[in-house]
Amino acid sequence: MLQSILNDLNNRDSNHAAARWLAAKLALIALTLFIVTGCQTQKQPSNSAIAAAALNAANATNSTNTNALVLREGDTIRISFPGAAANLSGTHTIARDGNVTLELVGEIKAAGKTIDDLKVDLLKAYSSQIETKIVTVELISSSFPIYVSGAVLSPGKVMADHPMTVLEAIMERSGPDYTKADLKHVEVLRQEDGALKNYNVNLKDVLDGKSTEQFYLRPNDIIYIRERFNWF
Repeated sequence: MLQSILNDLNNRDSNHAAARWLAAKLALIALTLFIVTGCQTQKQPSNSAIAAAALNAANATNSTNTNALVLREGDTIRISFPGAAANLSGTHTIARDGNVTLELVGEIKAAGKTIDDLKVDLLKAYSSQIETKIVTVELISSSFPIYVSGAVLSPGKVMADHPMTVLEAIMERSGPDYTKADLKHVEVLRQEDGALKNYNVNLKDVLDGKSTEQFYLRPNDIIYIRERFNWF
């Protein structure tokens, strides 16, 4: 009997020891996972860091796009020569002939050039007038004509000062004449590569919510809204 009791106590002690060993092992595993997870979390960028990176990328892209813009008639630009006489700097509107008239050098061709191209031409033109070979060119505003005709309530010209779609341009002219406008076949006439090209825009699908595709206009585009064919 005594031996049986001793054996029972020994088994219990052994079980308790095993339980304690298992608990310690689980605690060690949990601690290891916590440390690893914490390190991985610290390596991940915060939301603010992600937002800052996105903003920097956007600013870089916007800067690149601005420099790559092709200037055109009617654009207003600011030209500055840091360190030079104040009268050399100023704001200018590109004339219909594509030129800007500047102090000392007269007319400079601006239309059809990018901002970087114009900077190069300005430095050449003012090479003997300025000591610091620095010039900045900033696009202040840009507007271009679009013409709307056909089955529209108020045909005429629209001066766009921002990227504009066909629908926006038509609404600028009081909207289409819904009693006769064929909104499935709205034509956009555009001069490209020395030829007049024709594009068809289905505005009915856009207005009905069946399409989200937008057709963006270019300078001097002509929008023509056809009339529906009526049998009577």
